[in-house]
Amino acid sequence: MRILTASDRALLVEAADLDEAMRLNAAWRDVPGVVERVPGARTVLVRFDPQRVSAERLAEMLENTPEDAVHRAIGSEVTVPVRYDGDDLTEVAGMLGISADEVIARHLAAHWRVAFSGFAPGFGYAVGDDPLFDVPRRSTPRTRVPAGAVGLAGAFTGVYPRSSPGGWQLIGYTDAVMWDVDRDPPALLAPGTRVRFVRAGSDAIVAAPSSKIPDSTGRDPAGHAVEVVHPSLQLLVQDLGRPGHAALGVSASGAADRIALRDANRAVGNAAGAAVLESVGAVSLRFHGDGVAAVTGAVGECTMTDAAGGDRPIAHGIPFATYDGDVLTLGVPRQGLRYTIAVRGGIRMPVALGSMSTDTLGGLGPAPLTEGDLVPIGSDVIDAVYPYPWPRALPASGDLVELDITLGPRDDWFTAAALRVLTAQEWLLTQRADRVGIRLLGDKPLQRAVAGELPSEGAVTGAIQVPPDGQPVLFLADHPVTGGYPVVGALTDACLDLAGQLPPGARVRFRTGASGASDRR
Repeated sequence: MRILTASDRALLVEAADLDEAMRLNAAWRDVPGVVERVPGARTVLVRFDPQRVSAERLAEMLENTPEDAVHRAIGSEVTVPVRYDGDDLTEVAGMLGISADEVIARHLAAHWRVAFSGFAPGFGYAVGDDPLFDVPRRSTPRTRVPAGAVGLAGAFTGVYPRSSPGGWQLIGYTDAVMWDVDRDPPALLAPGTRVRFVRAGSDAIVAAPSSKIPDSTGRDPAGHAVEVVHPSLQLLVQDLGRPGHAALGVSASGAADRIALRDANRAVGNAAGAAVLESVGAVSLRFHGDGVAAVTGAVGECTMTDAAGGDRPIAHGIPFATYDGDVLTLGVPRQGLRYTIAVRGGIRMPVALGSMSTDTLGGLGPAPLTEGDLVPIGSDVIDAVYPYPWPRALPASGDLVELDITLGPRDDWFTAAALRVLTAQEWLLTQRADRVGIRLLGDKPLQRAVAGELPSEGAVTGAIQVPPDGQPVLFLADHPVTGGYPVVGALTDACLDLAGQLPPGARVRFRTGASGASDRR
C-alpha cells in the first residue's frame, strides 16, 4: 500500500484493488485517533484527530495492519425491482457487443455487493461478479438524472437516490427509495449490502417506504420565532454539521464559517454548536417575542427597525435585545460573504442524522428559507450573553487572500511546472460558487502529467480538485464525499472558515507545505 497526505487531518491509503481496500477499511475500525474512514474503489480515506495521533504515528499503525487480519463481513440482502428501459440501454449493448436483452439478463443474473458510497447520500457503488460490466461514463454528463435511475459506470452499478446531474450510463429505473433518514440504516444500498436486481413486478422490494419529513418551518405565531421578511441569495439553517456519515455518502456539511458560528453562539449564551441562520448577502428578519441575538461573520450595515418604525444601529458581534415586531436588516456585505445570525436559545428545527444543518448537495435538513417562513426559537442556553473580543478581518471582492495548503494526495498527477503555477499565480474566485465548492480561474491552467480519471476516492473539505480543463475547484462544506478528478492539495483546517467567507471577485494565492504523493514510510 501507499499512504498519501490528503490534508493536515487526513491520509489516503492506496490499496492494490477494491477487495483489499474493503478489508483494510474493516480492519481499521478501532484504530486510535481515527475519526472517520471513507472507502473508495482502490483507496481508503482516513480522517484523524491530530490532538490524539500524529500523521506519522497513524501511518505506522495503518501500514502494520496484517494483510489477512480481517475478512469482509457479508451484509444483508435487498431486492430492487427495475424497469429496464433506460435511455442508454441500446448504446451500452453496442459498447459491450451484445444485445440489449442479454445486457438485461446478465445484469439480473449477476451477484452485486455495495462496495462503498459517495457522490450523494444513498448512492451505493455496487460491484458484481460478471466481468462483462465495465462501461465508460458518458462523454458529456446529463444536467439532470431522475431519482431512481439505474446506471453503469466502470465496473459498478448504482441507483440515483435523488434528481441530480450525472454521467452514468442509464439502463433502467426503479421506484425503490434509496435514501430515507427515518430508516435504519438510511441508505438502502449501504456498504456491504448484497443487492439482487429483479424485473419490476416480479418481486417485492425489501425496504420500508420513505417517511415524510416534517415541515421545516414553524407556523405558530404565538411562540418565539424568526420570520423571513426578505430572504437573501441563500438563507439556511446551520450548526456544526453531521460528521461521521461519509461512508454513506453524506458530507459533514455544517456552517461554512465555524468561527462565526461559535462566536455568535458565545455572544448570546448558547452552546457553541447551536443552530444559527447563515445568510449569503442582504436579508431582513422579523422577531416574534422578546429575546437576544447577535450577528457575526460577514461585515455590512446592520439596522434594527422597531414596530413603530424607529431605527437603531446594531454593532457587529455584540449581543443586542430583540423585541416583538423588530425587523433586523443586514445590507450587502462590505467584507466576507456569509452572515451568521444567532438567537438566544438557538434555532429549533427537525434533526436529520444528528444535525439541523441544511446540506445543499445531499438534500438533508431544512429546505432553504423563503419569504414568510417562520423559524422557531428554542430555549437551550448555558451562559450569559458575552461579546466576542475582537472583529475578524474578512476579504472583500478584489482582495488577495493567502491560504495554506498541503500538497496531495494526487500532486504526482501534475507536472512540476503545474505545481509551481499552483502556488506562484493568483487564482480568481468566479461567480460559479456555492456551499459545494468554488470554481477558480487562473491565467495558466494546471497541466497533468497523468491523463484520465481516477477510480472514485474520498475527498476532504478544502480539497482542490482539478477537472480536465486545469482550472481548480475548491471544495467547501457540502462537497461530494468521493470523486474521480485528481486532488492536487487541500486547505489546512485553520483556513477552512476563511474560505467560507471568500466573495466572488476575491483572489487567492496558495502557500504549500510538504508533498503528499510519496509514500510516508
